Amino acid sequence: MEWTEDKVKQLKQLYDADKGWLAISKIMDCTVDSVRMKYRGTFGETGVLSGTTITELPTDAKILLFDAETSPICALVWGLWEQDIYLDAILQDWHLLSWSAKWLFSDKIMSDVLTSNEAKIHSDKRIVQSMWNLLNEADIVIAHNGNSFDVKKLNTRFLFHKIPPPRAYQSIDTLIVAKYTFKFSSNKLAYINKFLGLPQKMDTEFDLWKKCYEGDKKSLKLMEEYNRNDVSILEDLYLRLRPYIKGHPNLNLWSVDDNVSICPNCANPDLKWEGHAYPTYTGKYKSFRCSSCGAVGRSRQSELSKEKRKSIVK
Repeated sequence: MEWTEDKVKQLKQLYDADKGWLAISKIMDCTVDSVRMKYRGTFGETGVLSGTTITELPTDAKILLFDAETSPICALVWGLWEQDIYLDAILQDWHLLSWSAKWLFSDKIMSDVLTSNEAKIHSDKRIVQSMWNLLNEADIVIAHNGNSFDVKKLNTRFLFHKIPPPRAYQSIDTLIVAKYTFKFSSNKLAYINKFLGLPQKMDTEFDLWKKCYEGDKKSLKLMEEYNRNDVSILEDLYLRLRPYIKGHPNLNLWSVDDNVSICPNCANPDLKWEGHAYPTYTGKYKSFRCSSCGAVGRSRQSELSKEKRKSIVK
């Protein structure tokens, strides 16, 4: 599609109306990746304080955003309320239905979904392996509720299929960031993105999971689209939360220039040194604010002299 001035204007209007990337792509008759990257390339995402555009910065860290969807468990039950399900009542345990992932700032969203036949016979080994291949490349992974759900679910399927663990990676769970740093009325991805004016999740119902379980081709395709949209809007949320993430993996470890200090959260080298931080009873450190993402941090070496440190009591 040719991005005329009118098309770009329409894109901005749809985004400002809180339409999700998938909805926008259908209205404009082009791919999700196309509208998403055109918006970012044209309008960017403004920094918290400086108004500068957040862009990819020099770092070797491979940062993967991902989301996985699983099937329901099929079981025989005697009621609908507060039931204890016997293990023998399980007819078919859960398995992976689909996954989607993207490298941070990449214009390509990757995904995989069960074929109709795979869904009918509940065989997920192929897509479990393809997800493993990506995780095995990553230095840092990002997911919403990833630590409690996605990572553990995937590890369970790796173990089931006798696949060894992927190489070690660090994890950022945006749900944990939301829960322990803020006080949203709901910590669900759909609510937070709506609250922050970010692109939205697709509307779905349980029937979609049921039909995917049965191997319906259209439903499996829709599940993949739903999954891809989730990863796209997760990146929007991550970038918005990034300056507030206290335990963010330190991107200095992957810096391409060993002689330059960069923002631990976004890898921006333009740090505004201002004031001091006092994180301990006996420490005084230079403080900085990142000119791009707005994160704050401090130097590793104390500003106190050896004599001053000796005289401090607590």
